[in-house]
Amino acid sequence: MAGELKRTELYQWHVDHGGRMVPFAGWEMPVQYPTGPIEEHHITRRAAGLFDIDHMGQIVVNGADAEAYLNRLVTWDIRSMAENEAHYALMCYDNGGIVDDVFIYRLPDRWFVVVNASNLDKDVAWMQQHMDNFDVTVTDVSLETYMMALQGPQAIPLLQRLCNADLDAVPRFTAIEAKVAGIDAMIGRTGYTGEDGVELFLPAQHALTVWQAILDEGANAQIEVAPIGLAARDSLRFEPAFALYGHEINEDTTPLEANLSWACNFDSDFIGRDALLAQKAAGITKKLIGFELTERGVPREGYVVTDADGAEIGVVVTGLYAPTVDKYCGHAFVDPAMPRWERRYTSSFATAPRPRWWCAGHFTNRVIGSGLKVMTNNN
Repeated sequence: MAGELKRTELYQWHVDHGGRMVPFAGWEMPVQYPTGPIEEHHITRRAAGLFDIDHMGQIVVNGADAEAYLNRLVTWDIRSMAENEAHYALMCYDNGGIVDDVFIYRLPDRWFVVVNASNLDKDVAWMQQHMDNFDVTVTDVSLETYMMALQGPQAIPLLQRLCNADLDAVPRFTAIEAKVAGIDAMIGRTGYTGEDGVELFLPAQHALTVWQAILDEGANAQIEVAPIGLAARDSLRFEPAFALYGHEINEDTTPLEANLSWACNFDSDFIGRDALLAQKAAGITKKLIGFELTERGVPREGYVVTDADGAEIGVVVTGLYAPTVDKYCGHAFVDPAMPRWERRYTSSFATAPRPRWWCAGHFTNRVIGSGLKVMTNNN
């Protein structure tokens, strides 16, 4: 049936364990479990959270020209990547708009690319469209590959009990192939929470075996671990200011506008480079910022940000409660040319110790105050 929602191999497990299933990027996914999203968030920060993220897309690139081909497609110069290294990057259109943000793994025998669920078909088409004159194959392996994540300060100690490789010897942003609960898997020391942890890639038919083994081993070892839904995943990625496609980034937003210039190597001739260099010289017309509300209340996506005089200066793209800091926060695009902006916003974390998940240098959180407002639909 056209438009029918897809289900992961763990769908029935989620239902049996009280997961509240919702539509997400064409899939039925658990938004939360009976514990609730705030406690799920805290469990991940203090111990370990287990995430079913099999809705994400996985693409394998092979061939004699695979390196040159991918180096043309993505914003990072992947020629500098060592074997088994992983790196965040973007794919851009000619005008600099973002096709998708991706994670690339350079494995001994292939390149492995993780893409957003909502963009999988678009990404595959975009990649195939640019195969001309390159000796490469592009293969969508999403159906046969299962993706789950174990995140948090206890993630590595817990997984080590089930793994035949020394995980302490695996640096951040690298990957190895090993066995987890007796199942062959690729283990990436990567994640989307700001915590240490791993993302696991394994044969889809073994998903339940590995998932249950992790939970059972946590119970046996008295290591707190729990399944985590989409709601907590969103707040966990928000706190370290990680972008979510369709919110902070999209086809109408460039890496420069989204504070992602650090993911662009302008010495590399990637698609969209010329447009971004031109934008860099001319100046951006919108800028992604973070903010904290001075009063309690969730700043919803689409709410307008105004200055003290009521003039519109931006729009909210993400707004939620950040459990770790117990604050109502958001991300918004604002006019960078507005001189009142910098004067009337003050850093929310400038004098406080930064938590370990804070991405220093990539983002600046600012407080809405001095008469500036997020305008709700009822204002």
